[in-house]
Amino acid sequence: MSASGGTKAIVAALAANLAIAVAKFVAFIFSGSSSMLAESVHSLADSGNQGLLLVGGKRAKREATPQHPFGYGRERYIYAFLVSIVLFTVGGMFALYEGYEKIQHPHELDHWYWPVGVLVFAIIAEVFSFRTAIKESNAIRGDQSWTQFVRHAKAPELPVVLLEDLGALVGLILALGGVGLALATGDGVWDGVGTLCIGVLLILIAIVLAVETKSLLLGEAAGADAVEKINHALVDGETVTRVIHMRTLHLGPDELLVAAKVAVEHGDTGQEIAAAIDAAEARVREAVPIARVIYLEPDIYRAPAAG
Repeated sequence: MSASGGTKAIVAALAANLAIAVAKFVAFIFSGSSSMLAESVHSLADSGNQGLLLVGGKRAKREATPQHPFGYGRERYIYAFLVSIVLFTVGGMFALYEGYEKIQHPHELDHWYWPVGVLVFAIIAEVFSFRTAIKESNAIRGDQSWTQFVRHAKAPELPVVLLEDLGALVGLILALGGVGLALATGDGVWDGVGTLCIGVLLILIAIVLAVETKSLLLGEAAGADAVEKINHALVDGETVTRVIHMRTLHLGPDELLVAAKVAVEHGDTGQEIAAAIDAAEARVREAVPIARVIYLEPDIYRAPAAG
């Protein structure tokens, strides 16, 4: 995923969430709905999360330094992991607390048209934001299912925005349900129940994000398709006859490290081997452009002894 593609979805989500957060908070002031307060904090947390993603994307573009010779590409993973923490603490835990308090001390909603109107407006705004994220994701996910895309994407921004927008839409529906039941029954407990459901939803999404970004932080190999292309590119059938073993590692979403031991003929001269290694590196970069850091070690292949 290109950084620009992710940025478009992030900016769309940020604009929608800031507008929605203000509207929800106004509705909370007039109605006293705990669902609206939880949703206000949720939208505010989402806005902060999109800010974190933008900061991470910018910092990841810094040039490599002697202290960080492989660059700063993985900062995008760090900031995505921070998003999961913010969503869990600020969004989820606050909603659970607010829902519990409302169930313990329920009261009827005032000016019901405020929360209902704002929730309808928020749903419409989130649909547009979600649509932008889906459009940006469809451009790169190929034939992967949505689950596979979220689990295997090397760039964290779009999966984060997709899950946030999905959580926001479901949360709005839960809030609308809680407010609707509170109005229909005259019992403010339902408003608290809706708030608790929002908290559980946000915590579940935060856990999924944390698990996926943790894997990226630890370091993930290239996808199977990229590994196959690199294998084919390394072997020329003349000087480089086979790949003995290879390791790949994403230094960032758009930068891949390739380290391999390749087999050469024992009669080749040092000059021939050096030229073959240079040619193999060029073929790899042409086949997989994000393979920017390549280390190749020539060796003589020895078949494993029969056991």
